[in-house]
Amino acid sequence: MAQTPQAAYHIHISSKHRLLNLNLKEVWQYRDLIALFTKRNFVVSYKQTILGPAWILLTPIFSSVVHAIVFNGIAGIGTDGVPTFLFYLFSNAIWAFFSSCVTSNASTFTENAYVFGKVYFPRLTTPISNVISAMIRFLIQMALVMLFMIFFLIQGTLHPHWEAWLMIPVELLHLGILGMGFGIIVSSMTTKYRDLSVLVDFGISLWMYATPIVYPLSTLDEGWIRTVVQINPVTSAVEMLRYAVLGQGTLHWGYYGLSWVVSLAVAVIGIMIFNKVERTFMDTV
Repeated sequence: MAQTPQAAYHIHISSKHRLLNLNLKEVWQYRDLIALFTKRNFVVSYKQTILGPAWILLTPIFSSVVHAIVFNGIAGIGTDGVPTFLFYLFSNAIWAFFSSCVTSNASTFTENAYVFGKVYFPRLTTPISNVISAMIRFLIQMALVMLFMIFFLIQGTLHPHWEAWLMIPVELLHLGILGMGFGIIVSSMTTKYRDLSVLVDFGISLWMYATPIVYPLSTLDEGWIRTVVQINPVTSAVEMLRYAVLGQGTLHWGYYGLSWVVSLAVAVIGIMIFNKVERTFMDTV
């Protein structure tokens, strides 16, 4: 019986390649590895914890209660007519997704050096799996958001823009690209300068207050502060998501376009630096 000849499968490993080399075909061939890394992220995150994955839901609930008391109850910051708890619950879910994309990728080289130094695989599989892990957590938190949405919809105090829900996956991709870009830039720099990793959590905290997470953009008066907040590339994505899900959001298409330009630029620069550092990072990590 004649046997069907199998196509030859070759992998050429070289340290010489273009800086902007996504090699998406090879990344797709390692999609099973991306799934394994994603599973590992969950196992490591909730290993030896009392409540385990329940923290995915408890963390935004606790944060939303605190923010509602401090910023709405004490500071008197409004929520554009959106039910207070739901406003903070959804906003915290958005920020948790973005910040996780940044922080988890900020330690890509240092945390995976033991794997990178032993076996070859496309290094981009690691940051991609981190973004997918953050997206899964966001979707779980969205299930909680939707439960509260049903309650407020019945009460008639919530008016989402259902037609804009088509923008939700677009904005998740938007934030994922931006977060991964910043994360791998930091990761590439920390292979030489370890103390930069200490600044990541502090920088993320400051970034949150420069983004309309605990306040709606409409509460800011016209002026340089509002301009700075709108230039922030995360702001447009947050406002678009709020517009779709909560029915309230301040959209400015000029800043929205700028946000995409900045996000793509950061991603391109990040990949270029990432590709350059991965050649020699084992000598310095």
